[in-house]
Parts: sequence; C-alpha cells; structure tokens
Amino acid sequence: MAINLAKEEKKAIIKKFGKDANDSGSAEVQIALLTQKISELTEHLKINQKDFQGRRGLLMMVGQRKRLLAYVKKQDHQRYRDIIKKLGIRG
Repeated sequence: MAINLAKEEKKAIIKKFGKDANDSGSAEVQIALLTQKISELTEHLKINQKDFQGRRGLLMMVGQRKRLLAYVKKQDHQRYRDIIKKLGIRG
C-alpha cells in the first residue's frame, strides 16, 4: 500500500519547510514529507494490524528520515534543532 500525499498538502509542506515554492529536494522538505507520510501510515496500521507490508514500508520510511536527520545534524546542528522543533519529533 503506497501512501501518497495530496498535491495541495504536499505544496503546503514544501512552502512551509522549503527555501522557496520550488524547493522540493532539500533535506528539511524531505524530512517533513516523510514525517507526514509516517503519521498517515501509522493511523492506517492502527486500523489494519495485519498489514505487514505497510509496516515494512513504515519502518523503511522511519529509517530514511533518520538518515536525513543525521545528515542535517552533521551539516548544521541549529537547522537540525529547528526542524525537530517544527515537526514535534524526537521527544
């Protein structure tokens, strides 16, 4: 099961986290998009507990987000703290 975000939702996330309206590739935008997909897939898995392929996809997305966060942390620790705070992740 593929979780795809609506165009409007994706544009809003890119506008909020990107440097400009066309910045869809920066690490911050990718992390924000993954976080949105993770939250939607988590809700799906609460209802469909036996969706093991969905669970596998969720774990892969979490791993990808973790790698992107590590990259941002290594590049600029303040950017890392800002994105964590904006998204409300990592306790």
